[in-house]
Amino acid sequence: MKLKNILIIIFVFVGLYVVLFFRDHNFKRAIDACVAGSQKLEKPMTIAEAKKFCEEKIKEDK
Repeated sequence: MKLKNILIIIFVFVGLYVVLFFRDHNFKRAIDACVAGSQKLEKPMTIAEAKKFCEEKIKEDK
């Protein structure tokens, strides 16, 4: 019984570590996709401008 409880606690901590370690992964991918899409606009921006614009828009939508 105690071994089962210890394994559950270890599993919970490992799960929390994975979630906290990879939480910015989707945000970075969304910014990369936005920057790539902004290069195809009629008025192309520099990469720095596009990244700043995309970060602001994505943070607004959160």
